[in-house]
Amino acid sequence: MEDKKEVVIFGAGQIGRGFIGDICHSSGYHLVFVDVVEEVVKLLNKEKAYLLWLLDNDRKEEKIITGISAISFSEKDRVIEAIVKTDIAFTAVGANNLKSLAPLLAEGINRKAEQFPDSYLNVIICENLLGSSEILKKEIKKYLSQNGSYFLEQRTGLIESVVSRMVAPLSEEMKKKYPLLVTVEPYNILPVEKNKFKGGGPSIRGLYPVEDLFPYEELKLFIHNLSHACLAYMGYIKGYTYIWEAIEDPDIRAIFDGVVSETRASLIKKHNFEISEIDGYIKDLIKRFGNRLLNDTVFRVGRDPLRKIGPNDRIAGAINLCLSQGVYPENICFVMALSLCYNYPDDKSAIEMQALIKEKGIEFLLKEVSCIKDAEIIERIKKYYWQVKSESSSFKTT
Repeated sequence: MEDKKEVVIFGAGQIGRGFIGDICHSSGYHLVFVDVVEEVVKLLNKEKAYLLWLLDNDRKEEKIITGISAISFSEKDRVIEAIVKTDIAFTAVGANNLKSLAPLLAEGINRKAEQFPDSYLNVIICENLLGSSEILKKEIKKYLSQNGSYFLEQRTGLIESVVSRMVAPLSEEMKKKYPLLVTVEPYNILPVEKNKFKGGGPSIRGLYPVEDLFPYEELKLFIHNLSHACLAYMGYIKGYTYIWEAIEDPDIRAIFDGVVSETRASLIKKHNFEISEIDGYIKDLIKRFGNRLLNDTVFRVGRDPLRKIGPNDRIAGAINLCLSQGVYPENICFVMALSLCYNYPDDKSAIEMQALIKEKGIEFLLKEVSCIKDAEIIERIKKYYWQVKSESSSFKTT
């Protein structure tokens, strides 16, 4: 089986094709995509290739990803056969759809246990879901034979990862012209749980094995995701369309730097990050956010604000992180206030949030949706909220 070097990728969407497909193709693998969208499956099998554009700040690299095939999620036997044949699989189906993979993975494990008991199966989970490996494992266990249960415990790795590659939106015109095209930034580092692999990790370009993934999950959430949302909500208030416009605005950049400074200090205290590692990450991130070719919009990054102000998400979660480490989240409070002002009319979550604010007030959201308990923090956010509402904010936290 090893000489076939096939990888099964569940999800042929933007992350599946635009990130996982890219790093696996670059590492010499044949790509077997599994997807629910029949049209995408048919196109992939017809073309046996797809276009990938890597958009850097000053250049575009066009790649053709070849050596591919695709299977419909409904073709259960073919999917199971592909699992049996491979030693490595990825998931990129979205957090809400992860459990749906369990019956297929379980049957693949059952058959591998019978046909190839000395083989391995490592599944790298590329979903925005904390604890995803335990969630998936619990579901898989429901469908296992006795031999399958042994294979799961001894020869199957369920490995969490932190996906950070950003995908550029395509216009409807581009989608029609290039139906399989994916446009992404060139960033290709994928932190993975080193100790969860069974039989050794695969040789795939971009994998970054770490002893403990949790610090890197918090690094992504509270540096990348939070500062990205910061640019989106401030950019929206100031009337910008693109993230690169927002980060070039001096007033916005000042708040952005303050947000990053607060979470940086907190993460170093909590996780003992090497200063050179975290500062290198931040420097690279600033360059990525300034990528003009990516044309990422404030509306995409800011969408679904009700989820983003949740207790464990990027804004409220960062406030709690800072408070737990003795860092006052001054700038993050300002970003929380800005997020509550987000009223983009084409965003259902934004409209729902504004209706809740009108009916129950922002203190209700801060206490009941964001679960913020600190009275002083609530008052600080309320102060900034009314400042933004009453003025065309100058983005000064004074």
